[in-house]
Amino acid sequence: QKLPVESGGGVVQAGGSLRLDCAASGHFSGGFAMGWFRQAPGKDRQFVAGIGWRSDKTVYADSAKGRFTISRDDADHTGYLQMTNLKPEDTATYYCAEAYGLGPYSSRHDYTAWGQGTQVTVSS
Repeated sequence: QKLPVESGGGVVQAGGSLRLDCAASGHFSGGFAMGWFRQAPGKDRQFVAGIGWRSDKTVYADSAKGRFTISRDDADHTGYLQMTNLKPEDTATYYCAEAYGLGPYSSRHDYTAWGQGTQVTVSS
């Protein structure tokens, strides 16, 4: 199965910024929604942001509103998560995911293709 591939994680100081990229899997022949999730050690995977097909709609977790921006470039088959004003509690492995349909979706159960994740560490 083709899977999306994340990149762009790293270590950043609190207050800093990072951009995560997601190379689309190519698995879906038609429109598909994209989303970002994160998982910290010992915690459940949680929703961060989602974007619909053709980028017309987005949805964010409360923790991401005002700091993170999700976008996509379908001509380039890439999704993005721009993160600003990062906090130590944002430290986690971030996963890109894809879902059938127009979206956007906030439930992990809607997503059927998952990347391997990229680590984001925010130091205080």
